[in-house]
Amino acid sequence: MSKEIFAQRLRAAMDRQGKKQVDIIRMASEQGVKLGKSHMSQYVSGKTVPRADLLHFLAEALQVDEDWLKGRTPAGEPEAADQESKREMIALGGIKMREFKKSSKLNNVLYDVRGPVVDEAERMEEAGTQILKLNIGNPAPFGFHTPDEVIYDMRRQLTECEGYSPAKGLFAARKAIMQYAQLKKIPNVTIEDIYTGNGVSELINLCMSALLDDGDEILIPSPDYPLWTACATLAGGKAVHYICDEQSDWFPDLDDIRSKITDRTKAIVIINPNNPTGALYSRDVLQGIVDIAREHQLIIFSDEIYDRLVMDGEKHISIASLAPDLFCVTYSGLSKSHMIAGFRIGWMILSGNKKMAADYIEGLKMLSNMRLCSNVPAQSIVQTALGGYQSVENYIVPGGRIYEQREFIYNALTDIPGITCVKPKAAFYMFPRIDIQKFNITNDEQFALDLLRDKKILLIHGGGFNWHQPDHFRVVYLPRIEVLKECAEKMADFFSYYHQ
Repeated sequence: MSKEIFAQRLRAAMDRQGKKQVDIIRMASEQGVKLGKSHMSQYVSGKTVPRADLLHFLAEALQVDEDWLKGRTPAGEPEAADQESKREMIALGGIKMREFKKSSKLNNVLYDVRGPVVDEAERMEEAGTQILKLNIGNPAPFGFHTPDEVIYDMRRQLTECEGYSPAKGLFAARKAIMQYAQLKKIPNVTIEDIYTGNGVSELINLCMSALLDDGDEILIPSPDYPLWTACATLAGGKAVHYICDEQSDWFPDLDDIRSKITDRTKAIVIINPNNPTGALYSRDVLQGIVDIAREHQLIIFSDEIYDRLVMDGEKHISIASLAPDLFCVTYSGLSKSHMIAGFRIGWMILSGNKKMAADYIEGLKMLSNMRLCSNVPAQSIVQTALGGYQSVENYIVPGGRIYEQREFIYNALTDIPGITCVKPKAAFYMFPRIDIQKFNITNDEQFALDLLRDKKILLIHGGGFNWHQPDHFRVVYLPRIEVLKECAEKMADFFSYYHQ
């Protein structure tokens, strides 16, 4: 069976039935057929062909002949695809319609935080079903509001924000960020080392595009925030995942990091505080990572967007403060700490040994210039937001919403037989572990879909964070306690009978 012909006919049959990949995956799930998103994507892109039982399922689901799908047309039967092509040619005056496909660069790019499970939830909502959402760190829908002073200052400055800013950002915003870097003890930073972005997400994409050539490797944690892996892959690089150890409070495994460094390794990424685990890294762990990066002359990329959401009297340490002799890029922003995710304002700080990255920095400048500038109205409130009283501190102490919601959901989930969890110290996520033997779980995406359909609860499975065992899921504990209580009760009931 030709992979190319099979893929072509599979796509034609899906188009004819008006089916998307997620629809086929859902049909498989309903019939008890194991068909994952990655497998379906490989079939559609022509990378591989299915085994016999899956081929039979696909043919039945799409109402086509199995031999035709394999690339063989039964004698005497016209090909449906050929008939469709003839109709297209007639409609276009005898010219066959050109088909545009997505770039092959996207074949291995996954972002399941907004993937098939979320697609199914949207389908259910469109049908009138109410969904309890524990899937995305977006504070606004859960009643977290931007400080009044920030809104007031943006309104006052709107008429001054009608034009482009300098590519790196407004002077006042970058000055405030530079002073923040000084408070974090990040060394060797001038105002020229500050870049604002449309959220940290844009800057991560920019940094990966400027750094990675085909085959270059970058160390990224597992579990990770999947944008890092997606951006590295899209840039042509290879994301090499090092393990964060659940038995050690989800700290990075330094020995595993060392074992995965090759002559193609250019950089190491850390996410601290961590999404999805809520871990806060100790000084000793950070120093260990610095020592490894120093030995192998690696760039350090540190995603610190949750650095102002630290609980239990702990203190966040920027890894760049421990590495004055290395080139570091530190990311943060206001989306989480000031509850303004929709404003899209983040930044990156270049620090340490900039001589070793002089040419790379030129690449960053080039890409920064190409996008002209980041959101100017959002830049206008950085100085206000970083200066003065920090209202987020009210949320992360006993009695505060984030603190109390963490306490509740941690206790509620760990009371469920078969569920354990390392208590998070920062951010607003936790990453519980499922006893896969108890529940016979072999596919965590299927688990998430089953929970969604049975209990109308939306969360993201561990595989969505490049965790390669089907034994974890991420919970966002931004909803109020009464909502979390309803979710916990439904999940407890679900796990009382669930068996995959």
